[in-house]
Amino acid sequence: MRMIDLIEKKKEKIELTKEEITFIINGYVAKEIPDYQISAFLMAIYFNGMTNQEIYYLTDSMLHSGEVIDLSKINGIKVDKHSTGGVGDKTSLVVGPLAASFGVKMAKMSGRGLGHTGGTLDKLESIPGYNIELTPQEFFKQVNNIGISIIGQTANVAPADKLLYALRDVTATVDSIPLIASSIMSKKLASGADSIVLDVKVGSGAFMKNVDSARCLAKTMVELGRLAKKPTIATLTNMEQPLGCAIGNAIEVIEAIETLKGHGPKDFTELCIDFTTEILMVAGIEKDEKVARLMVEDAIHSGKGVEKFREMISWQGGNPNVIDDYTLFAQANEIIDLDFEGTSPCYVERIDALKIGEAAMLLGAGRSTKEEAIDPAVGIYLHKKIGDVLNPNDTLVTIYSNGKNTEEAVKMVLDAYEMSSEKIECPNIIIETINAPILSIHNFPFCQVISAERQVGALSAATIL
Repeated sequence: MRMIDLIEKKKEKIELTKEEITFIINGYVAKEIPDYQISAFLMAIYFNGMTNQEIYYLTDSMLHSGEVIDLSKINGIKVDKHSTGGVGDKTSLVVGPLAASFGVKMAKMSGRGLGHTGGTLDKLESIPGYNIELTPQEFFKQVNNIGISIIGQTANVAPADKLLYALRDVTATVDSIPLIASSIMSKKLASGADSIVLDVKVGSGAFMKNVDSARCLAKTMVELGRLAKKPTIATLTNMEQPLGCAIGNAIEVIEAIETLKGHGPKDFTELCIDFTTEILMVAGIEKDEKVARLMVEDAIHSGKGVEKFREMISWQGGNPNVIDDYTLFAQANEIIDLDFEGTSPCYVERIDALKIGEAAMLLGAGRSTKEEAIDPAVGIYLHKKIGDVLNPNDTLVTIYSNGKNTEEAVKMVLDAYEMSSEKIECPNIIIETINAPILSIHNFPFCQVISAERQVGALSAATIL
């Protein structure tokens, strides 16, 4: 078997076999196939797409390129939740404890963030003492005992994906549906869960800028889950504005705690309830969606969810008192309120989520390189969101800063807002849910690549949350 022949096949839109794709992935990981040939192969995929079966073979080869996590020592149904990333996305901190409070096993391995804010691990590490590095034995024991643990991802999960992504990043092949789907699902399938719930974000603050591309990605990943015999549900969610009100690390954890206490922002609360409902159904806890939803709402109102979060923090060495005393988190030196300076009432028409995220990164809430340190105390809090009325002198946004790029961040935040004199409807947070097998789809000629209006930098969180 020769790599040049396989490149030729993909160039001519001929379907590759499982053996051929495995040969490519194994050869690249073993450094037997050079970068320039893999680059040509990736570009052929970019232009010609892949069949469902090819995408599955690629995903399967990538997940078996390294360690496949065995969660059999954990009793019960293990469910994993993944988000393609967005501004203000802290759903795992709410959904995980809520689901675990019903007996679902949430054995979650997460990563750090590149881009506007930190990843799930960075947010959790803003909790004093929280330990993300458990041994497998400690991890299994904790999940068996309390139903949840969130730790750092092992370095040897899907190493082929890391190699391919690095190459995609420098060969303009990042934005390909088959390559994105196989990247995400190879890691999710390698993580050992029985079922997978996916949050595919759409809008200015997400990698997927339009609904058609996001829908295609979601359908592809659901189909990959079906082929792997792992029940998979994908929900398209709105990221035209930041999720919730808090963007940062410590302040996002605080917002997650407030949501578990029943005091969270409307959009974020709704999304967390929806995802937890899906998890209860896919785990077999409750078949009726309305009943499941009521159960989740009760877990919030009764305090079951927040107590589970407190329990997780305590088990992983963190200070559980942060649940009740937010001063235990790192505090910013400067707190700046940005007030609306208009002379008459108006409505928030638009918030550029990406600009808000970039402003948070300027303050130090995110990182542009893996080595860069994150400041857990800084961030942005939105007092007004799309559809909200603004009266003169109302506080629009609060900036939490330690002096880094403050002026630039303030300007960027103000530029992100657009106002209207006309009443604006608040956008729905949930666009649609995809959970049925996509048996009829063979090729995806209409969505092999994402629209040209892309922001490659916004992918940062896509592969790590």
